Amino acid sequence: MLPLHLQTESHIPLYVQLRDQLRALVHSGDLRTGDRIPASRELAGQLGVHRTTVANAYAELESEGLIEGHVGRGTFICGAPAKQFSPLPRANGNGGAARWEALFADERGDEGLSRLMPDVPPGAIAFTCARPPDESFPVEEFRRCTNAVLRREGRRILQLGATDGYEPLRRALVEWFRSEGLNVRPEQLLITDGCQQAIDLVCKAFIRAGDSVALENPAYPGAVSILAGARVRMLPVPVETDPARAVGLDVDALETVLLQNRVKFILVTPDFHNPTGTSMSVTQRRRLLEVAARYQVPIIEDSIYARTRLRGSIPPSLRALDTHGNVIQIDSFSKIAFPGLRVGWCIAAESVIERLRLVKLSTDLHTDQLSQAALAEFIQRGHLTRLVAKARKRYQSRLAAMEEALEKNMPHGTSWTRPEGGMTMWVTLPPGFDAGDLLIHTRERGVYFVPGRYFYFQSPLPNTLRLGFSSVDEKNIARGVQVLCDLLKSELRKRQRGNREEFRARVAVI
Repeated sequence: MLPLHLQTESHIPLYVQLRDQLRALVHSGDLRTGDRIPASRELAGQLGVHRTTVANAYAELESEGLIEGHVGRGTFICGAPAKQFSPLPRANGNGGAARWEALFADERGDEGLSRLMPDVPPGAIAFTCARPPDESFPVEEFRRCTNAVLRREGRRILQLGATDGYEPLRRALVEWFRSEGLNVRPEQLLITDGCQQAIDLVCKAFIRAGDSVALENPAYPGAVSILAGARVRMLPVPVETDPARAVGLDVDALETVLLQNRVKFILVTPDFHNPTGTSMSVTQRRRLLEVAARYQVPIIEDSIYARTRLRGSIPPSLRALDTHGNVIQIDSFSKIAFPGLRVGWCIAAESVIERLRLVKLSTDLHTDQLSQAALAEFIQRGHLTRLVAKARKRYQSRLAAMEEALEKNMPHGTSWTRPEGGMTMWVTLPPGFDAGDLLIHTRERGVYFVPGRYFYFQSPLPNTLRLGFSSVDEKNIARGVQVLCDLLKSELRKRQRGNREEFRARVAVI
């Protein structure tokens, strides 16, 4: 038997434990290329777990190329174990290939981010994305903007540029913010390679290994990955998803965290939080700012989804409500225009921006100048305003289709959030269900989603999942939700039959 030991009391899902242990056996050389491993049913019996737990682990290892199943023959190791590599060269020994696995600086837990972008076969219905659909990109308009700036100043923008950003883009953004009621001076603005880099710059500029950061749980895995890589102690603050109560970050729980810990920053997404889609009310925002000021803890406000509001009034941002200068607001074009350009920005006090500018200078010198120049032209020609308006209409229709499909098909005992914008909805299955197990069956029918456990960095709830609606048309939303709900209802019926049979058996014994 394989030396596998699963800890049922751990917060780490059993299939993740099994996957990681099998992977370790491959890299250590205990399992070699060509070795046969037990069938999922057989191994499940040996470990005393459900067969789908093993199937989940096998499916992920197969997607990594470490194992391969053959009908009628079994499942075999096909990855190259670490023992095939020679050790690092020594002064008195023979040289050889470096054992790269031994040189990895750390295990950052970056897998959560990769789970948001699984390989989806053509024709499948993918509720996995939280980004604009390809068909929404006005490619011809953008091409004309790019050609215009290349003709006008091609040699200059293809040279190295200012670390704080391309000046025409900075001016265009300042004017845009002003039209939205937010006054920002140029000295308070830094152009970044998106929100991901902005969080990374804040970590490098202000946070030391071992410092504590309070953030939502569940959270965006990209932020968790950056904080983990910076050796930050992440303190979870729950997100309320029950629409009967105030949704969003639990400010009472946050205050308890601040009372009991020395916290360096608070990281929060007040508008259409990823993954839950919840938004904080104006009352909650004011209370958050008041609590943060009382404990003198600055806030990183991730506003990347704020401009995707589809209904209801637009609340002021934390940055707009802040009277103490305690908020660093990060944002990006990724959700409203072109994710692939990787252009975003950071708004903060001048001293903060100067510190971040110096860190960015040593990181990548500056954000791509051609992308910045083309976006500045795109804004000045009015294309961005029209693009955002069209996107809102598209997302309104798709959100309505998602809500209608869930209302029509979801079985009793299942709940979901009611977002007023954004790109995702959060579904909570009845207690005892595992979204990862459900995904195995929906994938067989060509429907993909992201299990909720990938968004938790502590105490995951396996009966949760995220559905992205922005990149799926209305027809496929209806079809995909129908498949998901039919499988869920089928599993519920099986459980009910099992419960009845168990009850009858007990009565017969009595």
